Amino acid sequence: MKGPAVNELAPGQSVQSIFLVHSKDVRQKKTGEPYLSLVLMDRTGDIDAKMWDNVPGVMETFDRDDFIRVKGETQLYQNRMQLTVYSLQRVQDADVSLADFLPASQRDPDEMLAELRGIIASMRNPHLQALLEAIFADQATATAFKTAPAAKAIHHAWLGGLIEHVLSLCTLARFMVTHYPNLDEDLLLTGVILHDIGKVSELCYARSFGYTTEGGLLGHMQIALRLIGEKLPAGFPPKLRNLLEHMILSHHGQLEYGSPKLPVFPEALLLHHLDNLDSKMETMRASLDRDKATPGDWTGYNAALERSFLDKRKYLNGPALKPSPVKSTAPPKPATVMGEKMKALQGLFSEEA
Repeated sequence: MKGPAVNELAPGQSVQSIFLVHSKDVRQKKTGEPYLSLVLMDRTGDIDAKMWDNVPGVMETFDRDDFIRVKGETQLYQNRMQLTVYSLQRVQDADVSLADFLPASQRDPDEMLAELRGIIASMRNPHLQALLEAIFADQATATAFKTAPAAKAIHHAWLGGLIEHVLSLCTLARFMVTHYPNLDEDLLLTGVILHDIGKVSELCYARSFGYTTEGGLLGHMQIALRLIGEKLPAGFPPKLRNLLEHMILSHHGQLEYGSPKLPVFPEALLLHHLDNLDSKMETMRASLDRDKATPGDWTGYNAALERSFLDKRKYLNGPALKPSPVKSTAPPKPATVMGEKMKALQGLFSEEA
């Protein structure tokens, strides 16, 4: 039996449960003795874990992507839940169900893929439509696209996260076109659908989420360009291809964020900002959800956005703020020349007295 899930843990709770090892580091205390720094996960989330004692006897018995049964206790550290592990042992794969450990979208993947195909079918540009149909006619690509996470850890990091992120962007893109009528809707939607398609090969997600060798060598932008080149229909306009590939290469928006080019036309710029908006809103939502059981109005520190977040529901439902006392003071009378002379005379008489 697995035991309590990550989202069921509360501070000060004794824990006996099975988790998937998302990351494992052997570090040293100031005394030179080793300790384990782990990130453990199941389908409901992940938790930082530390094992301080009796480490030499267990640190070589398991590795990243293994299942382990742990005994320990939770506590708050920097307003975030942490698990202190007292003992652990590896669990064989045959004794667990993988579905209990990998987070997944709440939406049905086939339903999301059908929605995406409907968006492609509604396009009016025959070249862009033909390219997308050719890409998603490949069953392996379509299956990977509806299964892959959108990222390793930061946003939409769950099975089906990539297509969920893309569909969210399609909704935003269609709305923005009504506000900025000079935009090419089909070009924008095609950029939205294909901007992260390279992640189907960049990321591995059979166990915990990580990077493939291909992803480490090339990155998802270059993989996307390669896929477009392989599926490009005959007669596809070269200039239109340049625009689409520029959108993919520039969608991170800044050179320091991994884009080899900066966005230089409206659809490319908008793709960057919509992608950035959707990813950051999801990052904030996930962080608030993860720390909703912790006391106080603030979440723990979020390294991706470099801040803690205010849980406005806790803040608004908490104790009422005491109003600041207001001192009743008469408004000062405007100064006059005669008034200033009278003040000076009063001061003179006071000194003489």
